[in-house]
Amino acid sequence: MTSDLLALAAIVLWSSLATLGVALAHVPPFLLTGSGLLIGSLIALPLSGFDLRRWRVPAPTLAVGVGGLFGFHFLLFMALRLAPPVQANLINYLWPLGMVVMAPLVLPGMRLRAGHVAAALLGFAGAAIAILGRGGGATLAGGWHWGYVFALGSALTWASYSLWTRRLPPFPTSAVGGFAAIAGALALLCHLLLEPGARLSGAQWALLALLGLGPLGGAFFLWDAALKRGDPRRIGLLAFLTPLLSTALLMAVHHQRPSVSIVVATAMIVGAALWGSRIGQ
Repeated sequence: MTSDLLALAAIVLWSSLATLGVALAHVPPFLLTGSGLLIGSLIALPLSGFDLRRWRVPAPTLAVGVGGLFGFHFLLFMALRLAPPVQANLINYLWPLGMVVMAPLVLPGMRLRAGHVAAALLGFAGAAIAILGRGGGATLAGGWHWGYVFALGSALTWASYSLWTRRLPPFPTSAVGGFAAIAGALALLCHLLLEPGARLSGAQWALLALLGLGPLGGAFFLWDAALKRGDPRRIGLLAFLTPLLSTALLMAVHHQRPSVSIVVATAMIVGAALWGSRIGQ
């Protein structure tokens, strides 16, 4: 289906985020995100026929859009500051599960069947194996960290954003450019308040451009288009491919051979997506 292809395209772009992030590891995260979102917002110009009036949306729609893009990244970065990154990343990837479970609560006409929940749990287990198996040495650290609350908040924020954009009055996908531009400006403000200054080289700006055109720009437009056309429960199951593809790309870039965990995670996530796609309304 068209919606599945659009969602998969967004997922492929998101899977490059970790690889680009490693290459830009010395760039402060809020500066990275703010610059990427502002660059990504420019994609909306040709989509809107260079008519900025098409970016205008009602205040509630703008609040959901900016809150989704900025809130997700802000909460995730705070989680990574306060908690071990493996656990924080794992909790963050509860958002596809949240999409599946919350869809009937947000969107009328959708039912939550036991098969949907089981498929989502299988997909999350596959994502967990992909994350914990990254590099062959990732382990879970003990103890409580307040960052876990931020990580859960980031997951709920993105799941809610993905569903509420379907509940809001219709708006053009080009309006996502406005969401990204305001969220990017807020991220740069956080950089000024929370992070040390940084000077970027020409190569780093080139990588930032790729980041903005891909995982922090183009992916959001593709995701919005997919959600407007497809079943968010099925799209949520497909989203579990993100950590899997991200890990596989990192391994390929660093010339590492696929591990057993990647093979197992692939089978579980693909199986969950196929299982979920066979479940009716």
